[in-house]
Amino acid sequence: MIYLACPYSHPNSDVREYRFRHANQAAAKLMRDGHIIYSPLSHTHPIAVDGDLPLDWAYWQSVDEFYIRLCEKVIVLMLTGWKSSKGVQAEIEIARALDKPVEFMEAEG
Repeated sequence: MIYLACPYSHPNSDVREYRFRHANQAAAKLMRDGHIIYSPLSHTHPIAVDGDLPLDWAYWQSVDEFYIRLCEKVIVLMLTGWKSSKGVQAEIEIARALDKPVEFMEAEG
C-alpha cells in the first residue's frame, strides 16, 4: 500500500477543495497503474467537512502516522505549497524515520 501525501490546510476553502480534487486524481492514476493507495486527503476530507472536524495537521497527525506505518512507501504529490506544508514535511520525516521510501509525483494540470 502506498501513502499519498499532499498539502491540504489553507484558510481558503477553494484551495482546500482544489487540493482535494487533485489528490483524488493522483490517487486514481496510481490505482489505474495497479497500486493500492491510501490518500489521507481523499479519505478524510469528506469526513472532516461533513463531521465538522478540525482540518489541521495537529488533529490528524496520529491517524496519518498510523497509516504511514502500514504503507510500504510514501509518494508526495507536489502541489503548490507542498514544501511549506507542515503536514507533508512531517509525513516525509515520519516515513524516513521508519525507513520507508519517499518518492515525489508531479501534479497534473
